[in-house]
Amino acid sequence: MKYECFCGYVYDENTGEPDSDVPAGTKWADVPDDFTCPTCGAGKDSFSEA
Repeated sequence: MKYECFCGYVYDENTGEPDSDVPAGTKWADVPDDFTCPTCGAGKDSFSEA
């Protein structure tokens, strides 16, 4: 699955977000609640299914 921030950044569960210490394969539900968009800094609640 992929989740998109309102700014256009896409979180892909297959690749994770290594720069934010989220390893590849991490399901969106398992991403920490304090995760922020690496592009704009928005919170996890600003993302929706892509």
